Amino acid sequence: MGYHDMPTTERVKRITDRLCAAYPDRRPLLVYRSPFELMVSVILSAQTTDAQVNAVTPALFARYPAPANLASARPSDVEQLVHSTGFYRNKAKSIIAAARAIHERHAGRVPATMDELVAIPGMGRKSANVILGVVYNEPSIVVDTHFARVTRRLGLTDSGNPVVIERELRSVVPPDRQTDFSMAVNLHGRARCTARSPDCAGCEVRDLCPRRGLSEQGVEV
Repeated sequence: MGYHDMPTTERVKRITDRLCAAYPDRRPLLVYRSPFELMVSVILSAQTTDAQVNAVTPALFARYPAPANLASARPSDVEQLVHSTGFYRNKAKSIIAAARAIHERHAGRVPATMDELVAIPGMGRKSANVILGVVYNEPSIVVDTHFARVTRRLGLTDSGNPVVIERELRSVVPPDRQTDFSMAVNLHGRARCTARSPDCAGCEVRDLCPRRGLSEQGVEV
């Protein structure tokens, strides 16, 4: 049976199985020691690389080890520490406000529901889903640039809207596999199904992929 004749749910199951085998370590690339550190790191990761975030967070968390510490920080001091991640003024403002929300509203604990998480400054649905999936083992579809690109190429969505993509993928990926699927697809987008030169010839799911938007040579069309 080719992928054309395969039910979407069966194709997704096979894609998930293969990508999880290809990427057995599906932990976030961000380095963290607590839910609070992961939350701050996720906010800082906007429009920069995980490696760049990991380069600044040791000094940041050494100075501000808990939400209460960061909540009372001077913005200029935080700006200096996160400067190299880009958009440093907005990011410093966001992580201070997020720490204040955690300290004042949630007794220092990162909340475990989508509604509470997205009410925290700097936290959108993508960031909230990272926390829910990684920290609390809740079903999560994490729609970042890599995930959106790979799932479009796989023909699992035609949308460019992250909320729509999340809803569509939740309907075909079983809840108990959503976090693994998200992390594996993200890693596949970084390692194999890259934006400019995807390695279609070596792809673990080549026979399950219609390669939407790609030519036979793997070039975007």
